[in-house]
Amino acid sequence: MIDFDTILARLRLLYTSKNKKKKAYDKDVALMLGLSPEYFAVIKKRGKIPYRELILFCHETKISINWLFFGDEGKETSAL
Repeated sequence: MIDFDTILARLRLLYTSKNKKKKAYDKDVALMLGLSPEYFAVIKKRGKIPYRELILFCHETKISINWLFFGDEGKETSAL
C-alpha cells in the first residue's frame, strides 16, 4: 500500500540530491510540487496523497512515477 510518508521520503531524497542540501523541509517539498506550504501541511496531517501534483511533477521532471510510488528502479515487469 502506498503511504504519504514513503512518498514524502522519496521527494525529500530528490530535493536534497538535486539541491545539494542536507535536509528538505515540508515547505521545500510543497513548493517543488507547486503547492502552498499551508495546503501541504493540511494534506500531510490527513495523509492525503496529492496524486495530480505528483503525476505532473514526475512528467515535468522525467522522474519515474513507478519509483516514486513503488520504489521500482525501472525494472520491467512482465504481465501474467
